[in-house]
Amino acid sequence: MTKHEPETAEELLDAVGPAFGKLRRSSLLEVENPISQKDLSRTLVLNVILEAEAGDDAREVTVGAVAEHLGTDPSVASRMVSDCISAGYLIRAASQQDGRRTVLHLSPEGKELMARFRRHQRAAYDYITADWSERDRLDLARLMLKYVASQEALRRR
Repeated sequence: MTKHEPETAEELLDAVGPAFGKLRRSSLLEVENPISQKDLSRTLVLNVILEAEAGDDAREVTVGAVAEHLGTDPSVASRMVSDCISAGYLIRAASQQDGRRTVLHLSPEGKELMARFRRHQRAAYDYITADWSERDRLDLARLMLKYVASQEALRRR
C-alpha cells in the first residue's frame, strides 16, 4: 500500500499541518544519546526560558509566561515547571524588577540538557535528511527558520 502523495497545490498545503504534528514525535528517533520522553517534554518549558534569556531584550520568565507561550492553562504550566524544578533543571528566584514576583532560570543541569537536546535535534535532522541533496537540506533549514520567525512575528502583534 503506497501513501497518496499530494498532487495539487491545495493538497500539498493541506498536508503541511499534519506533517508539523509528526515532527516532534520524529525527534525521538534512535540517534546517539537519545533524550527520554520525560526530558523531551521538559524541553518545552526549558526552551521558553532559554529563548527569553538569550534574546536581545532578555526578559524574566514566570510560570504565567510559560503558560502563555505554550498555550496551556496556568495550572498545567505550574505542574510542568514544578517537574522541571524537581528534576533539577530550573531554579526559582526573586525578580530583579519586582521582588514580589518569582521568575525562572535554567540551572547548570538545565543548560546541559538543552545543549544535549540541540545536539540530538541536529543528529536527528542529519539522519533524516542523509540521502537529500545538500541544497535540499539547507533549503529546508532556511525555510523552517523563516517560518518560525514569521510565526514569532505574528505572536508579538
